Amino acid sequence: MKNKFILLIFTLVFLFNINAKADEGMWFLSFIGKNYSEMKSKGFNLSVEDIYSINKSCMKDAVVSLDYGDCTAELISEQGLLLTNHHCGYGEIQAHSTVEKDYLTNGFWAMTKEDELPNPGKTASFFIRIENVTRRILSELKDDMKEEMREKIIKNISEEIECDAIVDTHYEAKVYSFFGGNDYYLIVYEVFKDIRLVGAPPESIGKYGYETDNWRWPRHTGDFCFFRVYSAPDGTPAEYSPNNIPYVPKYSFPISLEGIKENDFAMVMGYPASTNRYLTSWEVQQLIEHENDIRVEVRTKKIEIFKKHMLENEKIRIQYAAKLAQCSNNWIYSIGQNKSLKKFKVLKRKKLLQKKLTKWINQDYKRLKKYGKALDIIKYAITDNSNYNLINNYWLEAFYHGSEIQQFALANFALIGTFGVKKLLTETCDNLRTEGEIYFQNYNTVVDRELLITMFELFKKKVEPEYHPDIFKEIEEEYYGDLNKFADDLYSKSFLTNKKRYMEFLENPNERRFNNDIGIRTAMSIINLYWDIIDKKEVDDYNLIKGKRLFIAAYLEMLLSENKNALFYPDANSTMRLSYGQVGGYKADGKIHNFTTNLNGYMKKEKQRNKEFFVSEKLKELHKAKDYGRYADKNGNLITCFITNNDISGGNSGSPVINGNGELIGVAFDKNWEAMSGDIAFETELQKTICVDIRFVLFIVDKYAGASNLINEMNIINN
Repeated sequence: MKNKFILLIFTLVFLFNINAKADEGMWFLSFIGKNYSEMKSKGFNLSVEDIYSINKSCMKDAVVSLDYGDCTAELISEQGLLLTNHHCGYGEIQAHSTVEKDYLTNGFWAMTKEDELPNPGKTASFFIRIENVTRRILSELKDDMKEEMREKIIKNISEEIECDAIVDTHYEAKVYSFFGGNDYYLIVYEVFKDIRLVGAPPESIGKYGYETDNWRWPRHTGDFCFFRVYSAPDGTPAEYSPNNIPYVPKYSFPISLEGIKENDFAMVMGYPASTNRYLTSWEVQQLIEHENDIRVEVRTKKIEIFKKHMLENEKIRIQYAAKLAQCSNNWIYSIGQNKSLKKFKVLKRKKLLQKKLTKWINQDYKRLKKYGKALDIIKYAITDNSNYNLINNYWLEAFYHGSEIQQFALANFALIGTFGVKKLLTETCDNLRTEGEIYFQNYNTVVDRELLITMFELFKKKVEPEYHPDIFKEIEEEYYGDLNKFADDLYSKSFLTNKKRYMEFLENPNERRFNNDIGIRTAMSIINLYWDIIDKKEVDDYNLIKGKRLFIAAYLEMLLSENKNALFYPDANSTMRLSYGQVGGYKADGKIHNFTTNLNGYMKKEKQRNKEFFVSEKLKELHKAKDYGRYADKNGNLITCFITNNDISGGNSGSPVINGNGELIGVAFDKNWEAMSGDIAFETELQKTICVDIRFVLFIVDKYAGASNLINEMNIINN
């Protein structure tokens, strides 16, 4: 009965019309027909099959997931040209930069395809198909099954489904859980692995106002860059080869120069990474105190170290640019999210919802029997695990995201078990040699040493001694507690901290040397602490999974009992979604914010002594002459950015913003500061998506960079 009941709920969820406002929601493309009438009323002029179809090429064929969910990109030519955010390509731009060829500062433009730069490890995943596999998975589960056994069975069945789906093909597949494990879908992808950097503006454009303006509106950032997908000559995915050819897509977006007006229809397609809108009050409290607060505390110190060394040395500035950007972005996000969660009383709202749900459950014996313990299970799992969660978050921030040798050591753990197996050892060393080349290109011993000492000191101060890694005891006994002396030995002796020592080790790998290396021993001690914490959390973690599954099922059943026409969307989990809404401004804290910014405002922000707001002479000249070409609006202004009320999250960065005619009008790149709690609780009146206007993108490519070769391959509609 249980499986049939859950299937009934989620059949209803996807069959009935939408009840929520159009701006909130990350909708499955395969069910978007249920939203169609609402979309039409907002200004959508095409058919559902123009968005999603299994019978013909359509928009979904032009939207890709970069690096398995890190960002989104869209095809804008019949030669595999991809458009995404500058910050999504920042790591690649940085990796190709040197003091002599500083693409971060000066930008990069490939004027021919031969000039395009390969990026080992970068991927672009195309959505092929989706299949509901809920029945197949739930039919193997029983109500009285222990959660650990349940998870193992789900994992095994999912792997079978994935293997069956791609047998005799070059595709990849994954089974995803939705609605807390009440629903399961198989998604099949075609993954391309030869992705080349084509063009990027200088960071004075691509990151304009990057710290001061981050997560804020008004914004003037030209947050875009270009890649190109390459395939084997037969059109299938292939690793990088000079014999590969530009991918010929099934579909690419036409580009509109008409511009936008207030209340225009706007649609975003992409791969939002994660939302948590079904969190309970206990989970929100934990998020505030044990995740965001700790992340802010630890990363504040990391950012200080990065900035100090980057200001002192040009090479270090380039090496650590992407690392600082990522660290800083998550740091400010956590600050803003906590502020919004408190401002909008999300904790109180969650408690009221739980009170309402408890009352509804208690009104019916069957509901009480089925769902009556759900909230208590969650509460106990969170509160009982409170200290371990705190330790775990300090571990993640101070160790895993602290000194870089920790993650590099984890990669080298691949050697464990290969010593004595010659072929396997050789293959592993070959792979690690490639990783080492990339790692040491962007590694500085002085920076990493200071990071390690600072992070070790912080963890020692914040976490009880009984949960310190064993290496702390060695530091006390062998180095008399002197972290500097320990660091001297570590950074002068470990093969993890020096490229020459590392490559020499891989030439003659020795198990005894591996096990005795001070860097490996340190990392092993730290990872052992992690597994110890995980073991202690295991029972409560499994209980939390069970409690959340029952809670979400009860909550959705309650909403359906109140409105049989309700339609719900699952939390984001890096699967393709569609959000629709409209262009428009907003009012916050007594200020009215217009829905566009322009190059005039860009120039007014200029601060020549502040790198965040540096404006190049060439851009000044173009602005002074009003040399905007066909990219100006009807009033002669060059629009830089605009906002919509679309629902997006991390992973949506780089997503296409599409008008009612299916034409590209912009690229999504940020959310607004006033509603940073949006991943937990959507704020209908304040939530905004910040987009770079496609006309500003084309202006920079055409007028600023002179990359007419790229303009010529796009399908630009002059309207």
